[in-house]
Amino acid sequence: MSLYSIIKKPVVSEKSQVLEFAGVYTVIVDPKATKVDVRSAFERLYGVKVESVNILKTREKFKNAGKAGIVAKRGIEKKAMVKLADGTRLADFQKILSEKK
Repeated sequence: MSLYSIIKKPVVSEKSQVLEFAGVYTVIVDPKATKVDVRSAFERLYGVKVESVNILKTREKFKNAGKAGIVAKRGIEKKAMVKLADGTRLADFQKILSEKK
């Protein structure tokens, strides 16, 4: 798995914005990626020291669509919360990932 295919996109929410001030960055990663993969991708791509990586899977969400029945609204995603070492920060995280594409 290449470094560029591990990290998909950043999670933009109120909670993730608050966590960025504490040095924790939340990203959506490849479903097959492990903690070791995410750690090495962050350290190589951004040149930062990673302290810890937490991974979680979101559940699938559904909605009622009248006669069509229940349809999937959003699929299962895998998120990684990457905590950087003390004093380490990324300048503008959303801008860095958008330029990568």
